[in-house]
Amino acid sequence: MIRPATVADAEAIAHIYNFYVLETVITFEEVAISPTEMAERIARTNAAGLPWLVAEQDGRVIGYSHASKWKDRTAYRFSVETTIYLAPDCQRKEIGTSLYRELHARLKQMNMHSAIGGIIHPNPPSEALHEKLGYRKVAHLKEVGFKFGKWIDVCYWQCSL
Repeated sequence: MIRPATVADAEAIAHIYNFYVLETVITFEEVAISPTEMAERIARTNAAGLPWLVAEQDGRVIGYSHASKWKDRTAYRFSVETTIYLAPDCQRKEIGTSLYRELHARLKQMNMHSAIGGIIHPNPPSEALHEKLGYRKVAHLKEVGFKFGKWIDVCYWQCSL
């Protein structure tokens, strides 16, 4: 089941996200996020009128996806950055595809035009998911992040909604 996230989902979402914070270079955050901070992020996204969705299975939040403003300048108002994270045991089960398809449907209803995803490089599973949903690689930034003692590249993928 995919549904809008609420602040009540913050603890489960923080649990999923913190795996990536503490164990991977997928996100450039380096300190675990508290459920309170995650609740504030969800509330800010909701207040901005942008979608934050969760995938739920048997009452357990197993993944989430959301959109945020691409930039603050008004000319960017029809472009968003998309984000997706899945519980580690729920990858490669089409959950990410379902979450992103629903996110895109909601963004289209809002008349959004462009979706942009930042992906560390290399990250073949994320790249494949984005390509499957119509994103194309548009930029490659070399060594822009430093985590776990190494420099990390970031690529940007974009699709027209």
